[in-house]
Amino acid sequence: MQINIPRGTQDILPGTVEKWQYVEQKIKDLCERYQYSEIRTPIFEHTELFLRSVGDTTDIVTKEMYTFEDRGKRSLTLRPEGTAAVVRSFVENKMHGYASQPIKLFYLGQMFRYERPQAGRFRQFVQFGVEAIGSKDPAIDAEVIALAYSVYQTMGLSKLKVVVNSLGDKESRQAHREALIAHFKPSIGEFCHDCQTRLEKNPMRILDCKKDHNHPLMQSAPSILDYLNEESKAYFEKVQKYLTALNIPFVVDSNLVRGLDYYNHTAFEIMSEAEGFGAITTLCGGGRYNGLTEELGGPEAPGIGFAMSLERLLAALEAEKIELPIEKKVDCYLVSLGEEAKDYSVGLLNELRQAGFSAERDYLDRKVKAQFKAADRLHAKYVAVLGEDELQNNKINVKQLETGVQKEIELTDLVNALKDFEAF
Repeated sequence: MQINIPRGTQDILPGTVEKWQYVEQKIKDLCERYQYSEIRTPIFEHTELFLRSVGDTTDIVTKEMYTFEDRGKRSLTLRPEGTAAVVRSFVENKMHGYASQPIKLFYLGQMFRYERPQAGRFRQFVQFGVEAIGSKDPAIDAEVIALAYSVYQTMGLSKLKVVVNSLGDKESRQAHREALIAHFKPSIGEFCHDCQTRLEKNPMRILDCKKDHNHPLMQSAPSILDYLNEESKAYFEKVQKYLTALNIPFVVDSNLVRGLDYYNHTAFEIMSEAEGFGAITTLCGGGRYNGLTEELGGPEAPGIGFAMSLERLLAALEAEKIELPIEKKVDCYLVSLGEEAKDYSVGLLNELRQAGFSAERDYLDRKVKAQFKAADRLHAKYVAVLGEDELQNNKINVKQLETGVQKEIELTDLVNALKDFEAF
């Protein structure tokens, strides 16, 4: 009986995985430049972590989490996002006491959400994210946005749109909350069940509803920007000032609220405007989450971060027809003729690899012509041909495939000869 891959997951095969590796390395290089250090947290956490941080009215918590009981009857959840786990680790490991502040971290790993699979969206997906914890300077907000933007620019993407908004501080959000309730309450029966549930618990989440986004009341809903107090206004103006200084083009969208309860002040998304990218244009999103460390039992430590899907990044590259500069080559392919030569090539192959060369040989007893074809398929730089006569005379024939130049050298000198490309 054939067993197929679970719905909403994917196999990343050789030929494609190299693209992932390239992107991941570029991301790590960028994080090093921005002084963000890698953190690795468990794939599953106590369910309570996500209930307290992400919010019990969010789609993630109410519909999308993979939750299970272990043998000790503890409720555990496969991580649906990265921020909660990173902040939990920050608190648990007392990173607030480190000499160097703010703490700047990045993660790269699998996340899990039970949602309808569609183009660029999976139930198991890979997410890259950063968290800067311990500073309330609006300059760090601009830096985080700049890092996200740089990832896409580094990959060659150009059809990008940066959208920012302010969700304000606690006082501003409370004033906006009351205005939203007054706006939606008379007609809430026209909205979906989720929106009706959110009205009293978290009315701002109504603005993020996918089902009712075309309802007339959505367009006329009170803007958070009209309810920002002076402190929140000044903060948002600083963020915009710094983004302008960093030459990052952006637009302000007062309807951008993000899908998680822990956001306040700065919220942002980066979208693809590439033709044919699809209906869901968001590549990346994030924002500030002052108060989350306290919610998880730690001291006051303001934070900001973002998360991006690598699947959607690769999809954007495809939409803009960008080919990543990936070269997979073999330095030397060993072609052997006869049993003694085949036996000798086993040790010779290992000698080449130990010397730092990428090397391969035939394992299917193919004819010489087929072995040369195999070397060509692997884009080998050199083919070293060893037959019984060459073995007896301690010789080996080396051919540079690109130029066709061929040379017979001492068998024991193969490693040194390959190191000196001028010999060919």
